[in-house]
Amino acid sequence: MFMRFLAVIPEKTRVPCMRFRHLFIGLSVALVVASVALGMTKGLNLGIDFRGGIMIELRSQAPADLGHMRGIIGGLGLGEVSLQEFGDAREVLIHFQQQEGDESAQQHAVETVKQVLAKEIVGKIDYRRVEFVGPKVSAELFRSGLYAVLFALGSILIYVAFRFEWQYGISGVLALVHDVVATVGLFSLTQMEFNLTIVAALLTIAGYSINDTVVVFDRVRENLRKYKTMPLADLIDLSVNETFARTIITSATTLLSVLAIAFFGGEVIRGFAIAMIFGIVVGTYSSVFVASALVLYFPINRAAETEPKEAQGRA
Repeated sequence: MFMRFLAVIPEKTRVPCMRFRHLFIGLSVALVVASVALGMTKGLNLGIDFRGGIMIELRSQAPADLGHMRGIIGGLGLGEVSLQEFGDAREVLIHFQQQEGDESAQQHAVETVKQVLAKEIVGKIDYRRVEFVGPKVSAELFRSGLYAVLFALGSILIYVAFRFEWQYGISGVLALVHDVVATVGLFSLTQMEFNLTIVAALLTIAGYSINDTVVVFDRVRENLRKYKTMPLADLIDLSVNETFARTIITSATTLLSVLAIAFFGGEVIRGFAIAMIFGIVVGTYSSVFVASALVLYFPINRAAETEPKEAQGRA
């Protein structure tokens, strides 16, 4: 069924993208504003990478009673404790604050939790992972993740501006900011855990999205040399349609891989897969309908676009 869908996409489409550019840009602005508002009101469910503390992932034989487990662990005097299902009803994620003292104090707290659960919970408990992150390390990780995203966006701006012109660079980076902010807004809305894996997904989304955008921009530059008198809006429409089939097929085949990760990769990387799925969809939309439309709002020096040397030689 999916391959039949790909087969019916014509090589040459006639989608009037620029006719509705104000609608597309308005939708994107609304999405960014809503994402920022969610981030300021609901915030993000920061993982242990950014919050610090101790995290224990376990799997019990029978479905876990979170209320009972929260009560017995909360009575140990470990500070704030949070529990949540992690996959199905038998998998539980326990998070509590870092204990005073050195590493031995953290190990003692973990062993205390394990001993209490062994007495109170019926059946075997399989401990999948235990992680320790101090507050200083978590703050450094958060700053490093933020710097990584900003550095990636700045580098892409410089590359696209050098590869084409500054107008294309600004348009491409604005579309990337739209993709990244919208993905962060999704995690704020759903309160899925936001950790270093999601930062890696954001960087991957930025690289994937700019690839599609560069393909469209490259076709715009080629058509500027071929159609010197065509109105710019019509020329961008033509360029988008000439690359439309390639963009859709590439995004659809990439989605197949990411969907496989989301369904069969397990809970540990499911957040990464969900971020990638959303990012690919939003990134494809922004590359086709937003980045190309933003170029129209900047002055384009069409006289600077000259015929390639090969074409001049043939002439």
